[in-house]
Formats: sequence, structure tokens, C-alpha cells
Amino acid sequence: MLRTRITEMLGIEHPIIQGGMQWLARAELVSAVANAGAFGFLSATSCGDADGLRDEIRRTRNLTDRPFGVNISMLPVVMPGDLTDAFIDVACAEQVTAVETAGRSPEPYVAKLKSAGVKLIHKAPSVRFAKKAETIGADAVTIVGFECAGFPGMDDVPTLIVLPKAAAELSVPVIAAGGFCDGAGLVAALALGAEAVLMGTRFVVAAECPAHDNLKERLVAAGETDTTLIQRSIRNAVRVMDNQDARAIEAMEAQDATIEKLIPAVTSMAGKGAYLDGDVETGLVACGQVVGRITAVKPVHEIVDDIMAQAGQIVARLGGAFSS
Repeated sequence: MLRTRITEMLGIEHPIIQGGMQWLARAELVSAVANAGAFGFLSATSCGDADGLRDEIRRTRNLTDRPFGVNISMLPVVMPGDLTDAFIDVACAEQVTAVETAGRSPEPYVAKLKSAGVKLIHKAPSVRFAKKAETIGADAVTIVGFECAGFPGMDDVPTLIVLPKAAAELSVPVIAAGGFCDGAGLVAALALGAEAVLMGTRFVVAAECPAHDNLKERLVAAGETDTTLIQRSIRNAVRVMDNQDARAIEAMEAQDATIEKLIPAVTSMAGKGAYLDGDVETGLVACGQVVGRITAVKPVHEIVDDIMAQAGQIVARLGGAFSS
């Protein structure tokens, strides 16, 4: 076991967190992560509605008696049909260990979460947003580097820079996200001030992940340059796998497509089929640059065990290097 403020807060053995990947962070994957001594987030948006989330939480509890949480990805503004309130209510009623929020400020939900004993972890792409999350009552902050899958923000600052800055300026525990897949990354993150690492792309390439085998094979074969950023033209950058649909969006942006044309095109390509039907050229698939360092599909317990074993070996080697 490696104790940090995050392992103590969440009641887990290892400072490793599985991100709430849309369409993929379901009961089978999250329970496998929990049973391996790490912490997983169910994706609320993948469940469709509040009843679906409640069912998925209970399915997870049938597969593990260990802690896990719920990821609630909120749009930057409240839109008609927004399910955030309903998802928060379910997470509180079911008393999950933690909720991870992203997209806009979780301030309206802080009191309700605290009253239910649910920890709030807010994901932020910059130190200024992380500090705001701390001031409104977040129990921990996940800081996202430019390398990450999904939404890296617009500052283009890599984890190596943003992580130690956040750790130095915040009092709450900081979780590092963007560029992590192994024990070397975990040791580096801890050295830079993090209390845990959050991984998405590494857990996509896990045996228990419901992603199609074709996608897993594509990611194992991919290099670190096989991702691309789309939606920069509308200041909502997203890092995705470089494929036919991603290049189509890039071409639209190069031709100065308006937001009215771009958003429907992105929406039409963002369905769960991209992850589950095996057509790796169709659909927008969130993918981090760390994909270039992932070389095999493994069961979750092996991924976690390998990370912790490698981290221990590195710490022992470094300790020997500093001996008199």
C-alpha cells in the first residue's frame, strides 16, 4: 500500500483512479478497478437518466464491496434537459464515495454533497479554475495537462508544468491527469506534488473495458502522435484519436466553419458506436497522447499491480542513488 491524502480520503489501497470515460465506465470496469484496490468513476451520462445511473450503481455494488464514485460531466452552461441535478440526487441517495464534476462550477451542489457525506472532486484544466474549485468547497481537485484525452482546456500547458504549480498553490489534495499509464508516471506525479494519478486511455485498453476489441487493438498499435485536437476554433478543444471523422472536423475548421455548422457535425460523430461497434475510422474517440506508451491489453488487476510494482522498484532505485 502507498498512503496519500487521496487514498485515505477515498478508502483505497493505491493512489490510482480510473476516469469516468463516456460509454465505457460501466459496472464491469469500475468494479474491476475497485477490486484491484484502486478507485473508479462510473460515467453518469452513459446511463441515460437518473434511473439508469441508480441501476448502474447497484450493479456495481453487486460486483464489489469497495469504494467507487460517479463522474458527472456538466455542460459549461445549464441547458434544457440538463440532468446534473438528478444525477447529484442519485449519487447522494446511493451514498457513493465521491462525485467527480467537470465542465462548470459545482458550487450549487456542494452543500448537498457534503450533507450526504459524498466527497467532491472537481476536474480543472488550469490552476485558476482549480483554485476556484477549492474556494467553493471541493475536497480535492484533478488537474488536467495538455496531453490528456478529452478536454485539455485552451492554455496548452503540459502536466509537467501545471501539476507542480497546482500542488504548490492549493491546500486540498491534487490528482494528476494527462500522460499517465505506468509506475514511472505515478512516481513522477507524486514527486511533483500529486496525491494520485487519474488514467483514462490506459483503462480503455483493459480486458474488462467494454470498448470493442478493434478499438483496443488500434490503441495498442498507436503512437504518441496519433491523436489530434479538434474544436479549437470554438475554444472548446478536445483531444481525440486521429481518424477519418476527426480529420473531417479539422477540415471544416480549416474552412472557418461556423459554430452552427460545426456543433451538429461533432454531435453526429460522438455517439457510443465509435467505441462499441468496431469501426475505428468512424466516430470521435477521446484518446490521450500516452497511447503511444501502451503496448498491451491486460486485465485491470494486472495493470494496477504492474504500476505499483514498477513504482516500488523506481523508488528503491532512486533511494539507492542518493545513498552516501
